[in-house]
This record gives sequence, structure tokens and C-alpha cells, in this order.
Amino acid sequence: MTTAFDPIALGGKHPANRVVMAPMTRSRAFGPGAEPTELMATYYAQRASAGLIVTEGIQPSPAGQGYPDTPGLHTSGQVQAWRTVTDAVHREGGVIFAQLMHTGRIGHPSLLPDGLVPVGPSAVAAKGRVYTHEGPKDFVTPRELSEAEIRQTIDDFAAAARNAIEAGFDGVEIHGGNGYLIHQFLAPNANRRTDAWGGDTEGRIRFAVEVVTAVAEAIGSHRVGLRISPGNLYNDISEDNLGEVYPTLLDRFAGLKLAYLHLIAGPDRTLTAWLRKAWPGPFVLNPFTYPDATGAGALKLIEDGSADMVAYGALFLANPDLPRRLAAGGPFNTPDPATFYGGDHRGYTDYPALD
Repeated sequence: MTTAFDPIALGGKHPANRVVMAPMTRSRAFGPGAEPTELMATYYAQRASAGLIVTEGIQPSPAGQGYPDTPGLHTSGQVQAWRTVTDAVHREGGVIFAQLMHTGRIGHPSLLPDGLVPVGPSAVAAKGRVYTHEGPKDFVTPRELSEAEIRQTIDDFAAAARNAIEAGFDGVEIHGGNGYLIHQFLAPNANRRTDAWGGDTEGRIRFAVEVVTAVAEAIGSHRVGLRISPGNLYNDISEDNLGEVYPTLLDRFAGLKLAYLHLIAGPDRTLTAWLRKAWPGPFVLNPFTYPDATGAGALKLIEDGSADMVAYGALFLANPDLPRRLAAGGPFNTPDPATFYGGDHRGYTDYPALD
């Protein structure tokens, strides 16, 4: 029987365990130009015992930023700053992928430079608010991307992936869920286009397919993971016909041999089981445990074959040595939600490890 503490082949690497540190926005890129800081290097290095670290969402272009103080991978300064992070993780024996996340219509003009505004597949505002340095603000109506701008955005993802490899990352994860730009193209309530980038299933999946393909061509498909969240309502997403859209999407990647598929599971266990069976490579599962955080009980999903790796969010945030604690059955530090976003080292690098 395979357990969470057996090695696995992943992206040309051989992690010692199957416990994944899920991507978590922490809004602490206080360096100049949305660059990572030394404190961020400490944070990730503390968690290098994960089989795989997936970073917080990193914008592939200035227009891709949707939250305060999130880091980028589109300037030389950002590349060099991320090198400090990856070097620190590798010194501790870790494997780290950069998550590339364009937030699309999720954000606010006050978070963007040079007069930029949020963009999306269609000029349809999301319901809800986003936190800014001036406090919460309503989402604005995004500017619809032109054909040329769509092509440029695809190129931006590929360029950011090349930057990630230059910065020392072992690979990249493309965020195609949680209501961000790629997910917006998949969802009919956010994508009302009637051209080749919308309409039927083939049109709606086209942006995701071309982004993943471009990134795979740029850095090698074995270094590319994809994260999806079918049916996730987060950020005002409404999807229909999941049983056609996502099988069709995954079918387009069958020949690419990507590093892994990372599923944010919803309550539909039938769909989760189908995606697991359909995906030919490593399958990372962020299990549906609402309203509770993912706990030690999720390890059985590896033992029963439901997943190859299991992703932990809040529990990894508060327990830098989480694989060791899981193996020992605890104890576990309790996460402090008041320190999840922004701030200093408190609630970030001061959670204790086991003696």
C-alpha cells in the first residue's frame, strides 16, 4: 500500500513524501517592484520538508495582480529576488514550483500601476469586494481583452515560466481555478464572447489550452502542473456542463505529459473520482473538507488510491514541519487567521517546529 511518506517521481524530481504545501496568498512581498523578501525566503525554507511546495500566486504581468503586496515574475529584479527563495528551499532539500496566477477581473485599479484596469474575457463585473490599501472596494467592470491582448497574455505566461526556471524553480503550476482569469474563460457567466475564445466548450477551453501549451513549450511539459477547481463558486463563478467542459479540457493535455494535475475538489465526489481516473499522470488532491481545514485524516486518500499527493493549506501555514507532525499524529499548531495576510513575521515565520 502506498502511503503519504513514500517517494514519488514528479517533474523530473523525486520528492521524499507526498505531502504538498498548497499555494497560499500571504501578501508580504514588500520588496521594491513586487519582489520577494528575505522573510519570504525564510518562510518557504522552513517548509522545505514538503514533498512539493507550490508558492503563493505570482502574477505573470503587472496587469495580473489582484491583491495587495503579491509578488511577480515579470522583471529581472523579481527573478533575482526569487532566486534567494529557491536557493533557501533547495539548501533544505525541498522541491518548489511557482504558481502563475493572473487574477483577471478580480482586483481593482488602485492595485495596478500606470493606469491599468482589471481585464477579463468579457466586460462583466464580479459580485463582491476586494481588499486594497485603502480598504475594501467593489470589483469593477473589467475591460474585455482583444484578440491581440489575449495572445499577449499567453506570451506573458510563457515568459513568466521561463523567468521561473531562471529563478531556480523546479517547475510552475498554472492556476486555472478559483475564479481567476483562466477560470473566467471557462465559465459562461464571465465569458460571454461569441468569437473563437468563447461560446461553445471548444471556445471556452481554448485560452486554458493555449496557455498550458505555450508554457509547456517554453520550459518542458514535465515542469508544468495545472490547478483546476470545477464548479467552485469562489469569485462569483458559475459553471454549467462540468461533465463536458473538464473532460474535454483534460483530453487536450493527454499527450503533453504534464508534471501533475492539482484538483481543488468540490462536494461532487463523482466528478473528483472521474477526474482521478481520467488523468494519466500524478494527481494532487486538495480535498473537499468544508467547513474544516484539511487534516491528518486526508492521508488515507493516498492509501486508498484517490490521490497521489494531498495538498495542505492552513495546516501547513501553521506547522512548518507538517510532514513530521503528520507522521507522528500531531500535535498541531493552530493557525491564526488574523495574520494570514500582510504584516510581519508574526503568524508567518514564528510558528514553532517540533523539538
